[in-house]
Amino acid sequence: MTERALSLAERRAQQIAHGDERAAHLAARKQPARRSADDLQRIAEAAEERFVGSDTTEVLAWVAEEFGHRTAVACSMADAVLPHVVATHLPWVDTLFLETGYHFAETIGTRDAVESTMRLTIVDVKPARSVGEQDAEFGRRLYERDPGLCCEMRKVQPLHDSLQGYEAWITGVRRDEGPTRTGSPFVTWDAKNRLVKINPLAAWTFDQLLAYADEHDVIVNPLVNDGYPSIGCSTCTRRVAPGEDPRAGRWAGLDKTECGLHS
Repeated sequence: MTERALSLAERRAQQIAHGDERAAHLAARKQPARRSADDLQRIAEAAEERFVGSDTTEVLAWVAEEFGHRTAVACSMADAVLPHVVATHLPWVDTLFLETGYHFAETIGTRDAVESTMRLTIVDVKPARSVGEQDAEFGRRLYERDPGLCCEMRKVQPLHDSLQGYEAWITGVRRDEGPTRTGSPFVTWDAKNRLVKINPLAAWTFDQLLAYADEHDVIVNPLVNDGYPSIGCSTCTRRVAPGEDPRAGRWAGLDKTECGLHS
């Protein structure tokens, strides 16, 4: 057997063992009933004050103890840093990937690599309508004519529906991403989705994120190193020029800066 064939065989064996470990964990997972929205809001408001000036490790240790696997991670697959950090405290945590139907091929490739190599559970969140069904009902290229409606149907509502079984969700929002995110706390109450929202990387910079990925050999979407510091749907994302706001490539030329997940 050649060295390359052996390497591929070993990799396949690791993937099989990885899948077996995931299946065993999911089979053993037991969760108590979801607490009321009022209870969760009280927890969120107390934690927001408690964790001012805190750090990622302290916040995630609290999340693991307070919510356990009633927690979901939302990951855009721009990189796998967020789920990697969370999985050190919550192995096999549910990681929600919004499968909008408009992703870059590199993003789908990152999603697949993350699923096969990391100790987490990918949950594909899909819209009620396929791209074809949306085109038939609303016309083609809705993302150009009404990007707000497109995001609502392909991201916001599907995520809202998926989060209803959880008590908390974890996002990769960072304060350095732009003016709409500079005041992001570590913990807050998400009134729209009626659960606790945690931003454990809020105080990180983009350079810190890349340094962590390099140090821990974490998967990063190839587009990040090709001028895309913020990655969304391929139809609504362009490269960012040096010195531009990191999110300048999102909905460029439109009066829109957020998809609605965090606003």
